[in-house]
Amino acid sequence: MNKIYEVKAEEIKSLAVSLLLKANIQLSEGMKQLVRNAREAEKMPLAREILADLAKNAELAEEKQLPMCQDCGLAVIFAEIGQDVHITGGDITETLNEAVKEAYEKGFLRKSVDLDPLFNRENSGDNTPAVIHCSIVPGSSVKITVSPKGMGSENMSRLFMLKPSDGVEGVLNAVTETVEKAGANPCPPIVLGIGIGGNFETVALAAKKALLSTEGKRNTDERYAALEKEIISRCNKLGIGAAGYGGTVTVLDAHVIALPTHIAGLPVAVNVCCHALRHAEGTIEGRAVEVSCNA
Repeated sequence: MNKIYEVKAEEIKSLAVSLLLKANIQLSEGMKQLVRNAREAEKMPLAREILADLAKNAELAEEKQLPMCQDCGLAVIFAEIGQDVHITGGDITETLNEAVKEAYEKGFLRKSVDLDPLFNRENSGDNTPAVIHCSIVPGSSVKITVSPKGMGSENMSRLFMLKPSDGVEGVLNAVTETVEKAGANPCPPIVLGIGIGGNFETVALAAKKALLSTEGKRNTDERYAALEKEIISRCNKLGIGAAGYGGTVTVLDAHVIALPTHIAGLPVAVNVCCHALRHAEGTIEGRAVEVSCNA
């Protein structure tokens, strides 16, 4: 007898709906604290007022159960599925898209997906399809992480294919240039997710995942932790400030994920997110089921 673990598709849908609603309405305690810290550090009176308004907006959204931003974004979803799990009653992609439909309808969240990007920009009407990343991991549970992402800041994100000889200074210049050119467009203060290494497609995904890092927590590798601090310091010297009116704090936080890469390359991706950095996660433990094995 072998043991597998079952998770019902309906359970995944229910979890994803609740996470999508939570992420759009409730700013994490970590982000709230970063905004409060920024207000304390800010020297420009107008920028301090804006940061106070951002904190008040987050309070009101939670209190009145309303979306904290009018752009409820593309629904980006990461599903980590345990290798011992069998999902019953539905397909994972279809299930997560059904969750997006339900959550965006139930929460009166803005639907922002156009089915064709170029010739016929017709809204799908239900915010699907979601951007779904599934991965198989050890264990017997299913972890769902949602990260609704607005396009104002996404549009300011960039990808660089640097040379290895560009080194640390090249990375710093790429990130600083991204923030400087973005200016007020991504609704600063912002958070930066930075991917370094991998290749063209994996570095962008690493940058996206970096935005899911715990707010205020530095990289476990001291060298990358120092790089994150230097990025924050250099970007804040640009003086863009809250809403672009100038000031001390442009970047609230920055996180780096480094990947193995080719000997001839140094890819760098910078995923920019506004102060409304939204994400929520939850886990479903699989129920053990005995199955016969007729070997």
